[in-house]
Amino acid sequence: MKQRILVVSHGHPDFSLGGAEIAAYNLFEAFKKNVDVEDTWFLARADRGRGITGQIHKRRDNEYLWEQGVADWHLMKSAHQESVTTWFVDLLKSLKPTVVHIHHYAHIGLEFIRAIKKYDSSIKVYLTLHEYMAICKHNGQMVKTGKEMKLCSSESYDECRGCFPENTAEDFWLRKHHFKSAFDLADGFISPSEFLRQRYIDWGINEDHIVVIENGQTDLPPLAPRPIAENETRNRFGFFGQVNPYKGIDVLLDALRSMTKDERKRVMVEIHGANLDAQSGEFQSKIKKSAKKLIAEGCLRWVGPYRPDEQRSKLQEIDWVVVPSIWWENSPMVIQEAFTAGRPLIVSNIGGMAEKVNEGVDGLHFSARNPQSLAQTMLKATDTSLWKELRDNIEAPISYTECAIEHLNVFN
Repeated sequence: MKQRILVVSHGHPDFSLGGAEIAAYNLFEAFKKNVDVEDTWFLARADRGRGITGQIHKRRDNEYLWEQGVADWHLMKSAHQESVTTWFVDLLKSLKPTVVHIHHYAHIGLEFIRAIKKYDSSIKVYLTLHEYMAICKHNGQMVKTGKEMKLCSSESYDECRGCFPENTAEDFWLRKHHFKSAFDLADGFISPSEFLRQRYIDWGINEDHIVVIENGQTDLPPLAPRPIAENETRNRFGFFGQVNPYKGIDVLLDALRSMTKDERKRVMVEIHGANLDAQSGEFQSKIKKSAKKLIAEGCLRWVGPYRPDEQRSKLQEIDWVVVPSIWWENSPMVIQEAFTAGRPLIVSNIGGMAEKVNEGVDGLHFSARNPQSLAQTMLKATDTSLWKELRDNIEAPISYTECAIEHLNVFN
């Protein structure tokens, strides 16, 4: 039987360029081209500046925007409850999907999962887990609150209360079982990394109900190496992504500062990042102060935001992609994008980053949160022969088409 698939995301790439939103939309596009899919649609939560009306509007053919939100982040409860059982169910009645593939419930709430099964229990529900939000109230980061931002390795009601003292241990017990009751309605789960899969198995998902499928990428050929002069090294490093406290941009800047002046002359770092202005004033000041001195010295270029269609041309001008995140990550989209472009990576040696980049094979690891370790790794990476060896070992990531096929195999 050909599937009729409704893909649900917490954001639309037209308005939000996060990795999960882009992954969900690219998979939707791949489903449209698959002969085993009768029809497919994309439903994304959106903030159109009119408040949380609960209304669902058509964006373009087969694409819809839902003006929804979350009123209670502790229990992930929808802000517009009525629309869950009315307009959302009306959409299900109109589209008649056989599968609802959910890529996120943030900004939407958990209630719509129950609404799907209550309307028609034969509709299969699959949930792709992009982070650890069900496990960790702290934005799904599994990083403790406070300036040190210590990593968590597992859930603990008492430790969760240490981060959120306004809640009791019983509150966190209730939170887990509220999430679990919604998750129990799903027919299966998809994780882009084995690391995240194991975390959710430890949390309570049956290991037979969660599989690993990496996010798909374009099947374009790798970029040619950046042209260099005879005596030039592979010394251009690029950061791509959000500029926030979890992404380790301060670790990267501190790594440059820890080098001697002569060592800094050997490297050039480019920051292709967005949303610094959305961060706290303290974080902004720290980053801008560090960057200003390094830019003046000539070892740093702050390029700023970029559109997805611009990334490939920007990757052409660099040799290495640096992912210095201080949290576990899951499967950062930038890793697969770098591999698609034929660029080796330097990543923190934790979580999904360590899983996706093989030390000494297609990239290098450094000790997470350690600027000195990152600095030493970057200086080592300027070796042209090392760069070539790692680049030659890069395997092309799974394509959008292959990703859709793997999902259909799970749905079927």
